[in-house]
This record gives sequence, structure tokens and C-alpha cells, in this order.
Amino acid sequence: MSKVTDMVEELAAPILEEMQLELVDIEYVKEGKNWFLRLFIDKENGVDIEECGLVSEKLGEKLDELDPIPHNYFLEVSSPGAERPLKKAEDFMKAVGKQVNVKTYEPIDGEKEFEGKLTEFNGEALKIDVNIKTRTKTYEIPFEKVAKARLAVVF
Repeated sequence: MSKVTDMVEELAAPILEEMQLELVDIEYVKEGKNWFLRLFIDKENGVDIEECGLVSEKLGEKLDELDPIPHNYFLEVSSPGAERPLKKAEDFMKAVGKQVNVKTYEPIDGEKEFEGKLTEFNGEALKIDVNIKTRTKTYEIPFEKVAKARLAVVF
């Protein structure tokens, strides 16, 4: 994580704790000429626009007061959406039984991308049932080999 995202996480923690919200992810990225600081927040039954606005307001005040970022940027606070990223072990535990998309750093059984039902996570590895034509194949993926993961939208 960058110094900016670490610092913002530290500033946001008490605000989110007070509002009983979870920090899902922080991005600090340059897109074109502009910098964006994005916080993705959530809670059990999802967040609404008022909660996002309140977090943005409170965090914006803290950032204005401390002025830790030397250039202009846009602060965005939102829900992670239906394709919520899975980063921490806790995220994977909550996702057991759901459809996920996982990309790995290196091939596992010749594959680097898996989409299917997360059937198990024990902290060390995850098991995903992937439907391949007329059968289901179970892949066991070591947690440390997960490069990127998110919930998958099922139609």
C-alpha cells in the first residue's frame, strides 16, 4: 500500500468505526491529469448514499485540516458494488457459498483465472467449484497465490 492510502486508512478508521461501517478498499490513482482518492465502504445490508456522503464530508474535513496530499485530487466514497473485491481472509470467509472470480499470480492446473462457487476457505487455501461444460471441477488455490479476487455477478 502507498503512504497515502495507509494514512487515509488511519484517518478513516475512527469515522467508519463510529458509523459501524467497514472499509473494503482504498485506491489512490491517477487517471489522465487527475488524481482520485477512492474509499469503498460497506456494512451488513449495504450502504446508502447518505452514509457515503457523511463519510466523505467527515474524512474531507480531516484531510483539509491535515493537508497530507500535496496536489489536487477528487475524493470519492462509495459502495464496493455487486462485484465487491475480496482482499482479506475475512472477505473470503464471508464469501463462502457465493460465486467468485479469482486471478492467480501463477497457473494452477494450467489456469490463472477461475470463476465459480467458493465452497471452502480455511485461511490457507480456497476451493472453487468451476463448471466446465457438463461437469464441475474443484480447484484448490493457495491463498498466497491469489493476485485479485472479487464476487461475481450471476445472471
